[in-house]
Amino acid sequence: MFKQILPLSSIIGLRFFGLFIVLPVLSVYALGLDGATPFLAGMAMSGYAFTQAIFQVPFGKLSDSIGRKKTLFIGLVIFILGSVICALSDSIYMLLIGRFLQGAGAIGSVVTAMIADLVKEEQRAHAMAIMGGVIAMSFSASMIIAPIVGGHWGVNTLFWIVAILSTMAIAILFTAVPNPPKIVHSYSEKESSFFDVFADKALTRMYITFLFHSSTMTMAFFIIPIVMTHSVADGGFGWERVELWRVYLPAIVLGILAMAPSAILGEKHGKGKEVFMVSVASIFLGFVAMGFANSAFWFSVGVTLFMIGFMMFEPLIQSFVSKFAKVHQKGAAIGVANTFGYIGITTGGLLGGWLMQHYDRATLAIVVMIIAVAWFIWVATMPSPNNRGNVYLPLDIFDREKVTSLTEHKAIVETYVNETENIAVVKYEKDLIDEDEVRGLLS
Repeated sequence: MFKQILPLSSIIGLRFFGLFIVLPVLSVYALGLDGATPFLAGMAMSGYAFTQAIFQVPFGKLSDSIGRKKTLFIGLVIFILGSVICALSDSIYMLLIGRFLQGAGAIGSVVTAMIADLVKEEQRAHAMAIMGGVIAMSFSASMIIAPIVGGHWGVNTLFWIVAILSTMAIAILFTAVPNPPKIVHSYSEKESSFFDVFADKALTRMYITFLFHSSTMTMAFFIIPIVMTHSVADGGFGWERVELWRVYLPAIVLGILAMAPSAILGEKHGKGKEVFMVSVASIFLGFVAMGFANSAFWFSVGVTLFMIGFMMFEPLIQSFVSKFAKVHQKGAAIGVANTFGYIGITTGGLLGGWLMQHYDRATLAIVVMIIAVAWFIWVATMPSPNNRGNVYLPLDIFDREKVTSLTEHKAIVETYVNETENIAVVKYEKDLIDEDEVRGLLS
């Protein structure tokens, strides 16, 4: 499994590094461009997410139609073009065009869907954890590199680095990424309708979780560099831009350390919902500190609490969507989930910029605290994906038509065939039936 997942994780890691590397310094940089306002700087922070939100589902559907690899190539080329425009920007409006174009290469859902294709559901949490770990390393490196490189050589240099790394990702795509297996399902064209991804209430709850998760992230990364680098007279702490790594490093380290117990509790012990609730509480406390701290130390504690809560979601959030989604809708469902996430990034950036322009960080923190309370309630009432299990049946032993007919049973969620491995997969509700009983239905 590791050989299958690592190349894909490397591609998404390089791409996310390209997005993350500008986050620690972009709001301050954007405010210094011609025509900039705090609101437009917030739009520059979240502009890529606006086009990500538009193109996530089309890219997910496209990958279901023409294949994952071709779709990944198209997305990476678009992302490179946007990065080059950002590197050449000399005004806030040119930067916005580049950021919008970066987001149009919306491949996040395609990579996640391809991982879901390549590994069994029981291994998916491990696979997602590998991908999450690579993303976390990218995130960590970007938090350290961005203030140093951006402070000494300019933020435009960061965008050139992004373009080069994305070109490397294309090379990895065609030299190291395996082809996904051929999957056959029995869903009709009507059942495969795009709107079917909204029919499952559990999936819909995950979409809203993506929305909240991403919006709080953007607001956090909008205010952190502004508050830390602005003068004390302007309500900040007067740090230099190159010193920001001192805030990000401990937060990232502790956030990464929180990912492993999060994955173990969420997948192995079936406590994913409880992990989400603890994560939301940590984000809440983080914004309390960031909004009302009167010293750099306590503000940094708030950043760390936020990062722990944010990173605890990472090993589980994509995996849960793929568990709730049926086989024929994984690309579309993950695309919708990521769309909600990018809508959250867009909303968070615009709202954060507007609140900082007209009010202050305390007001922004109060808004996030209200969101966190609603989010906590939303998570507390959602079902657990661990209530569903899978049985893998070799087709040289079990009859394909009998397996397909199992969908008539109320405890069977779906069946499909992995032609590459010559096995049938039966997904069932654990509360209604167990694995032995599923096999018994075929006797």
